[in-house]
Order: sequence, then structure tokens, then C-alpha cells
Amino acid sequence: MTAGFGTLSMMGVAKPDIISHFGISNSAYDLQHVAYVFGLFVAFLLGHTKLYEGSFKRSVAIALSWAAIPQLLIPYVGNWYLVVALRFIQGFVVSLVPLFSTQIARFFVAERPFAKGIILSGIFWGGVFGSISARYLVEAVGWKMGFVVTAIIMYAVLLLWWLLVEDFEIIHEKTGSDVNIWKMPFTWVLGLTFFPALWVIFTIVGFSASLGYDLGWTKDQVSNLSTTLNVSKALWSIAMGFVGFQLSKKNTTPRGLFKAIVQVMMISYTIAFIGLILYSKAMLAGNYAMALASVVLVGALQGTGPAFWTSAPATYPKRIYPKASFALGLISNSANAIAPSVTEALASISEKLALAELTLMPLLGILTLVTVSRMRLPVEELGE
Repeated sequence: MTAGFGTLSMMGVAKPDIISHFGISNSAYDLQHVAYVFGLFVAFLLGHTKLYEGSFKRSVAIALSWAAIPQLLIPYVGNWYLVVALRFIQGFVVSLVPLFSTQIARFFVAERPFAKGIILSGIFWGGVFGSISARYLVEAVGWKMGFVVTAIIMYAVLLLWWLLVEDFEIIHEKTGSDVNIWKMPFTWVLGLTFFPALWVIFTIVGFSASLGYDLGWTKDQVSNLSTTLNVSKALWSIAMGFVGFQLSKKNTTPRGLFKAIVQVMMISYTIAFIGLILYSKAMLAGNYAMALASVVLVGALQGTGPAFWTSAPATYPKRIYPKASFALGLISNSANAIAPSVTEALASISEKLALAELTLMPLLGILTLVTVSRMRLPVEELGE
């Protein structure tokens, strides 16, 4: 996860070189990020095809290749809009998330949130170390070779992983017309429990940078704020995963596991809500020290991730939970496609309005969790 997501930091670090090479404007450059985020959303549709059936190892290799192959091609294509298309494809790397959920469901029960928390933290460790290594590579070998080297790193890590991991078959059984995860209200409500977390996670970094520069903060200050947030998310991912493990041990029935999932997500949303209140006050007052402290609490949003990504194997029958993971990912990640633009539109009217929208998101998350906790689980309706 760290290799797959961290090496993609090269695009941001090499921004001046890329703009100069392609002769594009800042607005044209931003299109690649829009395409990448939309790719994160579309990626979950792939889980409902035969692409990720069969060998688990092969499926992970395909998911990582969505990032690695475009990374090799980007420096050598002559058309900027082809680069934008390649960035869209790179978003498909997020398919790793539900694939690893399927893997840990085979080995763990109560331990699933902790295992998933460690795995998901790799995304944010990647953000931290990817940015540092990308700066070094751009200076040492140039931006083009930097892209090539990071693609090689992805495949080198994949090879190491391949040698160490046991393979298994991912099977999407034909379940009949009477079982359709999209027709289950539970699927939609459960998917929406993670939607508010992703809404903020995929918005706040860019929004913080924009506000920070408007307040006159330096590039180092803005970068430090982003780094602190990434480290916070990584640590909260592991910490709340461990809390989920401890709560899950008390009752490993489907209902017991789901109760622990809901509790972890509610705790995470509550901490993040407090953080976002402080964050809003800090950004409106231009208080950098408070902003830096607040993002430590805002990072608790990622504490919802380990619990959410273990909900499918806990609540759906074994024969359909791999597809359920992708469905839940598609619903929750729809936030990626709209959150930044909606927040930017609100900020153009009033910064207070945009900050209020972000702050209210954890409360929306808690509301959906209360709703879903009162619903009957698919595994209770359909059996194992």
C-alpha cells in the first residue's frame, strides 16, 4: 500500500518541471488530480467484473499495475491530455483496499480491524515518505527518471510481497436473482457511513493549502500541516484498528462484530468532530499552532477506515462479501468525485460556510451509523 500510493507523490513534487515540459497552465495541470480522484471512485466498479476473480496474487498485481504502468508512461507521452487519462487509470490502484479486506477475512475474525488498520496506514505512510523520496529523486535524477524509478519500486515491493504471501482463489458465486447486494437497503446505508469521512479526507489537504497560502503561511508551513495530517491518519488507523480488535474479542458473532465496528466508527467521528471545530477556529483566526494541533484530532477520521473495511465479511454471507466490499467502496468513495468541488464552491461564497460543511460531516456519519445499527444484517437474513 505504501509503495502503490506513496510513489504517486511524484506528480505533485515534480509539478514545476511537468508544467514547464508540457507548456500547460496551472488549471490544466489540476485536471490530472481531478482525473485521479475520479479514478478512485470508478475503481470499485471493477470489483463487479471477472477482473478480480481467481488468483488473489494476480488480482493484487493487476491493482498495483494500474499505478505502475502509467507511472512508466507519463514521462514519455507527448500529449498532456493523455497524461490526464493515465492519471485516471492510476486511481484504480485503490482496488487494493477491498482486495486486502478479502485476504484478512480468511485469516482473522476479531483481529480484522487491527490488521486492516495496519494495512490502510500504508496509504498515509506513503504520503509522508513518498513526498520526501520524490523530492530527492527529482533533484538526483530528474523528474522523468524519477517516475521510472518509482514504478520500478512498485514492482520491486510487489515481487517481495509475492514471494512471502500465500495465494488463494477469489470466487464470485452466482447467487441468483433473489440476492442482489444493490437492492439491499443495508448496503446503501452502510456504504454511506464512511462517506462523510472520505468527504473530509479527500478535501481537507487541498483546502488547507489554499487557505494557508491566503493567510500568508509559507510553503514549509503548509507542507508541515499536510505531513502532520498524514502521520495522524496513519497512527489513528492503527490505534482505532487495535480498539476494534479489543471490542471484537468480546463477541465474535456477526452482530457482535458489527457492534464493535459501529462503536469504533462513532468514537472516531466524535474525536474528528472536536478536531474540526478547533480546525475551523484556527483557520478563521489564522492561528497556525492551533491548526497544527487540530489536524492531529482530525486525523481520527481515518480511524473509521479499519472498521468500515472489515464490515463486509462480518455482515454478509461468505459467498457474496467480496462483491459487497467493492459495492460499499463505490458508495462511500462517491465522495471523492464531488467533495472537493462542492467545498470549493461553498468557499467561494464564504469560508465559514465551507468550514461548517466539513465540520458537520462527522455528525452525518454518526447519524448514519445509528441508522444502520438498527437494521438487520444480510447474514442474518440470508444465512451463511
